Amino acid sequence: MADPGTSVTPYWELTFDADGDTDGRERDRLLRQVADHGVRDLIVFAHGWNNDRSGATALYRHFFAPIPQLAPRARIGYAGVIWPSMRFSDEPIPNFPKSVAAETAEAAEAGGASGVGGAAVAGGSVPRPVLGKDTRHALLETFPGRATVVDQIARMLDQQHPEEAELAEFGRLVRVLVEVVPGGPQPLFAADTLAEGVPQSEPVLFTGDTATLCDEFAQALAALRSAGQNDQFSLPNPWDGARELLRQATYYAMKRRAGTVGERGLGPVIGQLAAAAPDVRVHLVGHSFGGRLVSFALRGLPDGVHTVKSVTLLQGAFSHYAFAARLPHDPRAGGVLQGQQHRVDGPLVCCYSRHDAALGTLYPLASRMADDDRSATAPVGEAAAEGLDLVRTLGAKWGAMGHDGVQAVPGTRALDLAAALRGPLPASGCVNVDAASVVRRGGPPTGAHSDILHPELARVVLAAGRIA
Repeated sequence: MADPGTSVTPYWELTFDADGDTDGRERDRLLRQVADHGVRDLIVFAHGWNNDRSGATALYRHFFAPIPQLAPRARIGYAGVIWPSMRFSDEPIPNFPKSVAAETAEAAEAGGASGVGGAAVAGGSVPRPVLGKDTRHALLETFPGRATVVDQIARMLDQQHPEEAELAEFGRLVRVLVEVVPGGPQPLFAADTLAEGVPQSEPVLFTGDTATLCDEFAQALAALRSAGQNDQFSLPNPWDGARELLRQATYYAMKRRAGTVGERGLGPVIGQLAAAAPDVRVHLVGHSFGGRLVSFALRGLPDGVHTVKSVTLLQGAFSHYAFAARLPHDPRAGGVLQGQQHRVDGPLVCCYSRHDAALGTLYPLASRMADDDRSATAPVGEAAAEGLDLVRTLGAKWGAMGHDGVQAVPGTRALDLAAALRGPLPASGCVNVDAASVVRRGGPPTGAHSDILHPELARVVLAAGRIA
């Protein structure tokens, strides 16, 4: 039933742990009540990175709010997926209205600016990339039992010793933090591509030289801050890159979890819903890693289930080749979700934006595979002018859905947002929608990645699902 804090009714939540196990009481409540409420269309939304339930429910409350007026005659129900992800405290929650006092407190927590990629403070200095208490708490909640490792990582970021050996030790600690228990299910869900049936899942950030990786991240961040203007470029600090290494390693762990929760958790629940209420049409929506989660849910659908009528990915944080049968640069390899778009009895719509710096710049750096011998490193004096171009070159190979849409899937339609809203959308297959006209706000390092709270995007969800 609806929570008093939500903007729509009926509303349910589905909570999953890191291994995809669901809260049975919440699941049973949804299965029992959805038919009683006369729901014809159920919109299921999965968040990306958030610190807690309150952040996820705030996202759902704001995104769902315009839908009743957009489709006043539709019999719509709403479900919010809650899964254990995290965000760094200096990253914006998707465009939530905030008071000046709240913004000031958040800036103070982040060390006086927006952390990595933040603006310089008075005197031209850049705040040190320390971990605030909120981020420390989030790391402890996300990786239980690793308190000593988190404390060591935070201390090294505070001290910033220049020796290369210190960076190497920092890299080791980061890898210890995000490693999973051997024998558990999560390692099976890390890959975005398969080469001759073997998952290609370990990016260079887990196997490469830490000092080199930190330099690459630092140069990319410096180029983002200066926007390619040499007169604003300063010598990158490798410890800026070290904090970004921690951020990206953490997100790699979230990527693993998203696949696990989707296939082992949400997919089977949708199957149970199809059995309990076969006339309910399901529409999956995911932001960031939530897009990966709902996509992997397709792989977890029981055979014969055809109740998923649309999928809408908002700034999806996974490979743009995930649905491809063959990769352009390697015909032996394909996407880990190849063909899964056919499990949708309707379109799979991917909304993307060139203003998403998290996916356009940092994701390609973090997603290179261990056997890739290309480098994004330019000489320091050239990084401001050429760094972003070099990273974008990598992006052609290791790019993300949310930056340039579904790639290498024959028959994929391409529309801008205005054309998508004029409709109708294709009845099946992959559809790329350039949403840069509204998904455009946000500063470095993430850019517009979280700028998704727009009525236009809610209209895309309704159009994809043919919800009148």
